[in-house]
Amino acid sequence: MIAVGLGLRPGTERIDIKACIEAALGRVDLGLSDIGCLATVAARAAEPGLIALAAEIGAPVIGIPDEALRGQDAGCATRSTRVVSLFGVGSVAEAAALAAAGASASLILPRIVMGRVTCALAQGNRA
Repeated sequence: MIAVGLGLRPGTERIDIKACIEAALGRVDLGLSDIGCLATVAARAAEPGLIALAAEIGAPVIGIPDEALRGQDAGCATRSTRVVSLFGVGSVAEAAALAAAGASASLILPRIVMGRVTCALAQGNRA
């Protein structure tokens, strides 16, 4: 199962989120049909652009609570000082992907940044 972890700012458009995801997937020779879920911090899970994209590609959105994000910090490959101060984790995208993919998850792509969106990919056994 491929979990797409996302960090995004409020009001980010569907097209911008999709472009970042497609760029990330392209780096590891995957496509939108390989996505098992889209995951982000719980406070952003209802963002209209994210909900619209999830409906378009047929993938559920999983909102990860802050505590669960922090539990994935050791697995984060990158660190943003700003994100650490806000969420207590090096990368929201990486932590969200790992949390959503399940207990044996591993990053297959550390976060990439495109404008208002960060995206990371994790593979795991969660269905």
